[in-house]
Amino acid sequence: MQITDIKVRKLFNEGPMKAIVSVTFDGQLAVHDIKVIYARDKFFIVMPSRKNPDETYRDIVHPINAQFRGVLESAVVEAYEAALAQ
Repeated sequence: MQITDIKVRKLFNEGPMKAIVSVTFDGQLAVHDIKVIYARDKFFIVMPSRKNPDETYRDIVHPINAQFRGVLESAVVEAYEAALAQ
């Protein structure tokens, strides 16, 4: 599965959430509302989630293994940094 497009939808100046992005895979599947977070001196991503009745959150979609999470996170953070440079 290849990442074919990353769109930075919204940028934030205040707080730990820095951006909301959409990622397209193989030109056929889009995942919206991936959040770019800056905390503890590093960037990471938070996948789209929904709130459960017990006030916990559950990811709607997520990477299955750490290797793909790393690839996805690197690509999203790189797109975020490119959007900041514009």
